[in-house]
Amino acid sequence: MKWKILSSETILKDNWCTVRKDKCEKPDGTIVSHYYVYEFPTWATALAITEDNKAVLVKQYRHALEEISLETPGGVVEDGESFEKGIARELLEETGYEFSEFHYLGKTSPNPSTNNNWMHMFLATGGKKIAEQSLDQNEEIEVELYSIEELKQLVKENKIIQAMHVNCIVHGLLKMGEISF
Repeated sequence: MKWKILSSETILKDNWCTVRKDKCEKPDGTIVSHYYVYEFPTWATALAITEDNKAVLVKQYRHALEEISLETPGGVVEDGESFEKGIARELLEETGYEFSEFHYLGKTSPNPSTNNNWMHMFLATGGKKIAEQSLDQNEEIEVELYSIEELKQLVKENKIIQAMHVNCIVHGLLKMGEISF
């Protein structure tokens, strides 16, 4: 089922995204002449739980949808950084919270038909506020705390629109024994 890449051309290269156009051959010999792939860095996110069992969520404007989005904290894992170190850094930068334990929940694909990257999911526990936020130039993030029951209700009501973050929340709640299938 795998395709063979015959040629690849970079269409756009920027700090956070590269777009390439591949020419591919399918196993049956059919040529796919224009297949666009979006190359992004590796991402990490976490269901972040404080020492007093509150979920730490972030609210920010997402320009592509022109929506304010409630999300789990996270971001890019820097080159040479482990997934755990990357999420610990992102949590501290975005929320000011430091966490005592990290449980790896697996990885998920943002969109396997177009994106080539993974998002690594964690359950971070034992969080305590130790600093102020240290945000990137274009970030404007509000930190909000929710009880586990409030978090479950947000998921039930589709109030968290970022699909990968909902996936992380579900896996985190499963790990915590808060939900089951």
